[in-house]
Amino acid sequence: MPFPIEPPVAPMLAKPTAAIPEGDGWIYEPKWDGFRAIAFRDGGEVYLQSRDLKPLNRYFPELEEPLLAIGGPEARFVLDGEIVIARPETGLDFDSLLLRIHPAESRVRMLAEESPASFVAFDCLADEEGDAMSLPFAERRLRLERLATTFPETVRLTPSTTDAAVARNWFEVFEGAGLDGVIAKGAQDPYAPGKRTMAKIKHVRTADCVVAGFRWHKNGPGTLVGSLMLGLYNDAGDLQSVGVTSSFTMAKRAELVDFLEPYRRGGMESHPWWDWALAEASAIEQGRRLPGAQSRWNRGKDLSWEPLRPELVVEVAFDHLQRDRFRHATTFRRWRPDRSPADCRYDQLEETPPALLADLFGT
Repeated sequence: MPFPIEPPVAPMLAKPTAAIPEGDGWIYEPKWDGFRAIAFRDGGEVYLQSRDLKPLNRYFPELEEPLLAIGGPEARFVLDGEIVIARPETGLDFDSLLLRIHPAESRVRMLAEESPASFVAFDCLADEEGDAMSLPFAERRLRLERLATTFPETVRLTPSTTDAAVARNWFEVFEGAGLDGVIAKGAQDPYAPGKRTMAKIKHVRTADCVVAGFRWHKNGPGTLVGSLMLGLYNDAGDLQSVGVTSSFTMAKRAELVDFLEPYRRGGMESHPWWDWALAEASAIEQGRRLPGAQSRWNRGKDLSWEPLRPELVVEVAFDHLQRDRFRHATTFRRWRPDRSPADCRYDQLEETPPALLADLFGT
């Protein structure tokens, strides 16, 4: 038999919202920091699809058996959710997810045994009763809860509430466990593939960072700047790569070429990252993200970089620091000529106390 809904299905998306919306008609959930995935099940067959409609099965082989354990041997369903790796003491571990996007099956299976992933379900697109995408979310949630009574240990039902005060508590308390914020869904909304009909509320902070390099834009190498590469000094005085900022208009990208040109002269001389090319192979194995490292998700993508003398300081907005890097791309705020690069240190950042995911699930 075919799946209840045939893949691919574009996931329903969320639009950024400044604050948690309140009033009747909202259902709130934690925003998970993992790989978005839709799980299709028809009896003994399971297919995992990524947010960008690619197959995920080969990267997470340990999820097939748990998904086959749901609802009996002939069960049929389509679940929207998030693949995560959680550590008991530190919470969600996105870097370990990135390591899974590897061409060697033997390595993927080794990592699956060392750091098994879980699937957190937050929507039911179809079940034994058929296609549910046109139903209100409140009804889809009830179907998901019925199915969740048969979930094994590594498939979890995301917490849900209609109380905005509870959602605010999640937003504040569980950031330390790696959660990305809060999602608000309209209780009466149908599932809208590819459309931003949900609201996402994320943490936003600012930091002053050293600009240590840049990458050319894919549509204009040599004429358009794609992204600025950011660094912060640690306690040992080493400049660590913390991420990029790329929120520029095309006109600004062109202007940046001339603006950055004086800092390119002598950029590699005594640059703190000059040896990264030599360390790249070993760093990928260790989970470090280097300026010139190849993208694990889009292999072959050019991530080569141009070094700059680390003399410029920029203020950026960010939502979440995972270990020693910004979890997502940052937003450019302004240049800070009044700031010294030496003052761009980790100790300027607010520390988030750790929290346990077990407390969120109540177990």
